[in-house]
Amino acid sequence: MAEPEPPAPCQRAAGSDRPLVDEKESALCELGEALKADGYRFTTPTPETHRRVNARAGNERARNLRDVFGWSRPFPPDLVPAPMIALLEQAGQLDRGPAGLRSRVRFSTLDERLHVHSAYPTVEADAVFFGPDTYRFASFVGDHARDADCVVDIGCGSGAGGLSYAARAKRVILADISAKALSFARVNTVLAGVAHADVVQSDVLAGIPDPIDVVIANPPYLVDPQARIYRDGGGALGIGLAVRIVRESLARLQPGGRLILYTGTPIIAGRDPFWEAILPAITAAGAAGTYREIDPDVFGEELESPAYADADRLAVVGLVAESRSR
Repeated sequence: MAEPEPPAPCQRAAGSDRPLVDEKESALCELGEALKADGYRFTTPTPETHRRVNARAGNERARNLRDVFGWSRPFPPDLVPAPMIALLEQAGQLDRGPAGLRSRVRFSTLDERLHVHSAYPTVEADAVFFGPDTYRFASFVGDHARDADCVVDIGCGSGAGGLSYAARAKRVILADISAKALSFARVNTVLAGVAHADVVQSDVLAGIPDPIDVVIANPPYLVDPQARIYRDGGGALGIGLAVRIVRESLARLQPGGRLILYTGTPIIAGRDPFWEAILPAITAAGAAGTYREIDPDVFGEELESPAYADADRLAVVGLVAESRSR
């Protein structure tokens, strides 16, 4: 007898009430629940702020759980409850070094939810980002969310964006090309108690079936010489992936569907090359919507990179585009 076909990402397998997690992911789920029970909260700043705060005298080593799981500082074994250390070890997320123990993951709070992501500094090629862009993205999504049958979060990373939409969607698909991002997204889905989310490996929308009602995305937008997935936006100006998401989303959305995209772009001699690149696709699709600068100046230190030799500034922008009803 032929084996049954697996459910499409917008479907939930019978009897399933949460994404399947492996033993390591289960340990991170338990650790997150333990931190929540302890009243743990942490708001993640930019890497530059993180560096400056950690460089202050007295901040060389952790003194509490926020220092361990938020500020990514080394800690002595007796600072953290033994069960938490055991869970870190079980998850494969504990380092031992001359300065003490160190967690390879951080936990950050957004809208009362706890999210696991990569520890500071995020130097690995597959590091999973969480920071001020995440908070702004979730807020932007909240401003433009509407009830929907199926919402896809492209390049979901930690899953924070899609999980912030979950209350208004019948199904949420958290999609990413990175195996580590998908692993953390599964953990965060469990921590959020969201039973109607699916975690799917996909290059943009290539692995996602129709129909799609809403696409949300917070793609990387910098030029990164190390080509780290969470940071490098592709192309000479770091906008390549965001442009691709706009084009492919407008081609795949249901009639009247919505794209909510938060990203960044260099402003060069007063021009916005991202807007110039996507305008033909928006016009060709007959889409309507809004586009605006959310923050006119971010990551100013990046202007020292040769890639931005002609840039005035880096701006964060938001696009809301609705596909033409047919």
